[in-house]
Amino acid sequence: MGISSGGGVALEGVHASVAALDALAAEDSFLAAGVGVGAGVDVLQRRYELRLARLEVVKRLEAQLAAVKARDVAEAVEIQHAMVAPDAPVHERTFSEMSAVEEIAGVLTISSGAAGASVEQSRRVCFLPPVMDALSAGNLSWQHARIVADETEGLTPDGAAALVAHFFDPDAPNPARGAAPGELVPSRLRTKVRTWRESHHPETLEKRHVKGVADRRMEYTPDRDGMAWISLHLPGDTACAIWNRTTATARGLQGPNEPRSLTQLRPDIAASLLLGAGSTSEAAQANGSTGEIGKVPTPRADVLVMVPVCALLGVTDEPAELDGHGPIPASMARKLVADGADSFYRVLVDPRDGAPLEIGRTRYRLTETIKQWIRMRDGKCTFPGCSNRSPDNDTDHLTAWEHGGTTGTSNLAQLCPKHHRLKHARPWIPDPATHNGPAGWTSPTGRHYNPEHPDREPTRWPPGLLPSNVSAVAPEATAAPNVTAPSVAAASGHAGGRNVAGPAEDLPCQPLLAGTLTWLEALPELEAPELEEPDGDNLLDPDDLCATDALWDDFYAMPFVLPPDPQADWQLLLSLT
Repeated sequence: MGISSGGGVALEGVHASVAALDALAAEDSFLAAGVGVGAGVDVLQRRYELRLARLEVVKRLEAQLAAVKARDVAEAVEIQHAMVAPDAPVHERTFSEMSAVEEIAGVLTISSGAAGASVEQSRRVCFLPPVMDALSAGNLSWQHARIVADETEGLTPDGAAALVAHFFDPDAPNPARGAAPGELVPSRLRTKVRTWRESHHPETLEKRHVKGVADRRMEYTPDRDGMAWISLHLPGDTACAIWNRTTATARGLQGPNEPRSLTQLRPDIAASLLLGAGSTSEAAQANGSTGEIGKVPTPRADVLVMVPVCALLGVTDEPAELDGHGPIPASMARKLVADGADSFYRVLVDPRDGAPLEIGRTRYRLTETIKQWIRMRDGKCTFPGCSNRSPDNDTDHLTAWEHGGTTGTSNLAQLCPKHHRLKHARPWIPDPATHNGPAGWTSPTGRHYNPEHPDREPTRWPPGLLPSNVSAVAPEATAAPNVTAPSVAAASGHAGGRNVAGPAEDLPCQPLLAGTLTWLEALPELEAPELEEPDGDNLLDPDDLCATDALWDDFYAMPFVLPPDPQADWQLLLSLT
């Protein structure tokens, strides 16, 4: 049979988990009865820890039972097929499977449609051995396994195997970093898996996006209690801009005299903007507010866009990444750049792993710039399981300033207001961050949660751009399996633009790899052109300017201008910064 009979491993795990539950229950009974409790034991604290330990075992047991169930569902249909004669007509095989699906629906007391979906999902998971093994061991839930299986749809068998290997095989090329698949909440796992899939899909994101745009639509769904839903299926950048504008306007309306929550304000603002200014005052009066939305200045809402430089130049079509959305076509990113924004931040990205590079304090001393960089590195609130990508997340000191913490990026991380307060109210202890990854966390009971890395990948040079000898640079010489192109990251709003890449004399070999690797080391056969000091008596060294000098405002207000098309390798490298 195509699906091997490997249910024994899952059943052994089930037995072990049940035994572990029995042992924990027995200890809890002794504590409740006061039997054998030492003088120094905090009974309530220990019983609390036992509840958490039992929840861990139950989670593992549920996954193991899901593995048994999935294998039985898939094998039941396969065995039914085996009972049909090899030369039987097609309709006989069809009825055989239909009958099995109906039997499964009756046994599980679910609808025929749900049983059919269960059969399809079970087959997909069973045909991904590393995923099935992790499920059988209780290392990830059925929901996690189903997400991975769903995202393999449309991929070739080799592509599906590569996706699974990236997340489940630590020896795979450029494996996923940070928390394991089963340690991520399902929505975060789907985001990471989908991001990888978008970059490795056999059909480019550009082509798939064209099809998606043709399918844009607006839907209306009546709901209970006199309510209804309005849904818009739009290009990602448009939807992100709508969300950020309504959120920013809602925050501008909040105040002592505004009784509505942020969640309530968003739909009120959207309705007012769609129905016209006349409904604004009506909505305000209906909700006890006397201010009109049209009179509220909208705070600027920056949107980060990380795009590989070669894609920005139109040389490659690898996807860019839109903060709060995920992968977007390179053409969409180029449009965002070309249209400009009232803020546009450019930062070099490590070509080896696609992560933003450390920003040196001698050149990037503005608080807002550091906040934007932390936002790029972390991608969201770093607290375990939190998916808050709100632009106004707090940039928190992991080790408090009064306890000796510095303001360097390794001691800073994004926290949403809720988890920022919790960190200071209860002993949730963060790990130090790194130059390309957020912090992990340790709970009050000592459980450690690995950081949820954005899992970016190295960017790619366009084919034939570099000499053949460059691609043969040894991994040990570059600390990476191949030489790849840098990226830029941008924070975009909704009009104009500015460039914060640093002074014009910065070279690719100076900041690119934060002092650990230079382009000259990675490209030993290329020689740097001699640099000339620009003419003029009015030039200043940026290091001689304090962070509050007014000249910085003028510098950051300069418009962002794309470099001209390169004519040679070194011209390209120089243009990247």
